[in-house]
Amino acid sequence: MTERLYYHDPFLQAFDARVERVDSHAGRTSVTLDRTAFYPTSGGQPFDTGRLAGAAVVDVVDQDDGTIAHVVEGATLHAGQQVHGEIDWPRRFDHMQQHTGQHVLSAAFDKLCGARTVSFHLGAEVSTIDLAQELSPADLARGAAEANRIVWEDRSVGIRFVDAEEAAKLPLRKEPVRGGTLRLIDVDGFDLSACGGTHVARTGAIGIIAVAAWERFKGGQRIEFVCGGRALRRFDALRDAMTASVRLLSVLPAELPAAIQRMQADAKDQKRALSAVQTELAAFQAEDLAASGEAAPPGRVVLRAIDTDANGLKALATAVSAKPGNIVVLVSTSRPALVVAARSADVAGVSAQQIVVALTARFGGRGGGRPELAQAGGLDGDADAVLAVARDAILPRATS
Repeated sequence: MTERLYYHDPFLQAFDARVERVDSHAGRTSVTLDRTAFYPTSGGQPFDTGRLAGAAVVDVVDQDDGTIAHVVEGATLHAGQQVHGEIDWPRRFDHMQQHTGQHVLSAAFDKLCGARTVSFHLGAEVSTIDLAQELSPADLARGAAEANRIVWEDRSVGIRFVDAEEAAKLPLRKEPVRGGTLRLIDVDGFDLSACGGTHVARTGAIGIIAVAAWERFKGGQRIEFVCGGRALRRFDALRDAMTASVRLLSVLPAELPAAIQRMQADAKDQKRALSAVQTELAAFQAEDLAASGEAAPPGRVVLRAIDTDANGLKALATAVSAKPGNIVVLVSTSRPALVVAARSADVAGVSAQQIVVALTARFGGRGGGRPELAQAGGLDGDADAVLAVARDAILPRATS
């Protein structure tokens, strides 16, 4: 059983210990100590990193026998060796801010809205809590405001140990998932929870709790939040993005949403105008394309490579097939190729969908459509080869 120094002193940054054994974990060297300040991945909180007698600690694993394995790289250690360990303190303190912030935020949602936290995850950039029910934006704001009130009151965060009988008499926020001796984290006058993680000593060290986003999740709600240093970095990133945006658009920060809305409206108008122009141009081009087609029963076959995108190909094919007696296959000059096949309403015995199926079977890609109009993309072939296969797919049907 490894003595867990972080249980009693989460602020311990360095310690001395003895190597109990050296093993292998997932193909890497792991070291078990008689005592450690390194926190293993557990309860939604990631492991600590740092140094152990010159070796880099790259993972810390809580094992079934109550010991903690330290996965190390860069040095050879042996059983019985006395070692000095040092925690990566910035990483540890960041985890302490986020984890304590989670306790306070979860308690705020529970007290104000009756929303129970069912799970917690501390990620590399953001952390999340999953609530058992969905809250309104107004309730989320109320919960965040209450949590920050507790932060700014700089309340003490204590650690104490109790047995199961004593725990049953205490107002724990949630029922413990394990029995025996429990480690409790006590946010003075606000939250009492069983937890094995590392936490700050006073709520003021959390700095600030910012709810960054939320979404529906498994019948409840997933809340994304950042605390302390992470909140400052998020603010810096948002500030830089805002500054660049207002400079590019020549507006004040408060005017940015309206400016983006105007740009979106202008873009939609331009798209509609461009579509109208493409349709008109396609009508003129369709005359030339139809005239260049190959006469064959039961219609004129138009096969052409065009330097345009999928919308351009579709507009042209639709314009050609709008006139009676035409079967048209247009392929892009780009590679992987795009293809559109269409037929006039009066043409029988030919399916645009079957033409596209034949092409994707030969050249790969994906597509679909109807007998009158079909298209595909991702074809691995040059335009001439694609059109040759299209011609073979059309003419046997047309002359049978």
